[in-house]
Amino acid sequence: MKEDLLDIVCCPLDKHDLELDIDEEEDDDIVSGTLTCTECGEAYPIEDGIPNLLPPDMREAA
Repeated sequence: MKEDLLDIVCCPLDKHDLELDIDEEEDDDIVSGTLTCTECGEAYPIEDGIPNLLPPDMREAA
């Protein structure tokens, strides 16, 4: 995912901003990390460059 995506995405639960924590980056792409809501604190994983913005109860158990 590109960091510019943060300009258009928000928390699906309360529509607040997301804070990015990068675990792995390749060139200008974020390969893995976490997007965390600045209001409710819910964390959304980034895996293989794809942010999973499904609400927690709709995500597959890992």
